[in-house]
Amino acid sequence: MPNSLGSSLCTACYAMMSIKPYLSQQILKVIYYLYFHSIMSYGIIFWGHTTNTIRVFRLQKRILRIMTGSGRRDSCRNLFVALRILTLPSLYIYQLIMFVNKNNELYVTNDAIHNHNTRQNKNLHQPAANLTQYQNGVLYKGTKMYNNLPTCIKKESSNAKKFAKVLKKFLCENAFYSLDEFYTYHCESNL
Repeated sequence: MPNSLGSSLCTACYAMMSIKPYLSQQILKVIYYLYFHSIMSYGIIFWGHTTNTIRVFRLQKRILRIMTGSGRRDSCRNLFVALRILTLPSLYIYQLIMFVNKNNELYVTNDAIHNHNTRQNKNLHQPAANLTQYQNGVLYKGTKMYNNLPTCIKKESSNAKKFAKVLKKFLCENAFYSLDEFYTYHCESNL
């Protein structure tokens, strides 16, 4: 993530603070998507897993507090859910899974690899990888995230529009603050 991204997002926060007294909540949300969100989401599938995302996520929470008039120490999780705005980690998950679904010809399912009737036979095959650089890549991480989706969402993958809608609803309702939360949620939902 280049430093210019952080400064551009800081500028967006300042602009939001300047115009907030004059506009309604709906208009502020539109401006959020036009200005802040478009800058933040550009190329996120390539930099969304790095440690530099902490600063961007803090700026995203800051702009939500500005939009809603919340205090500096107030939790933003409920704001994300109420405004139906994806958290930065959820946006990364969304973009990566949508990439996987759109480019499904790049992936092989487990049932194409073996004939065993297992619970994961319809999941995407995750090849073994020892290199961290490969594990942080779009193809590997995308496979891992797609496989961790609840089954009811994966069933909609043949219809791109419905899949996008169901996936976004799932991510908005849960407002994940980290990738670990996403992986943990999936594990708990299978118990």
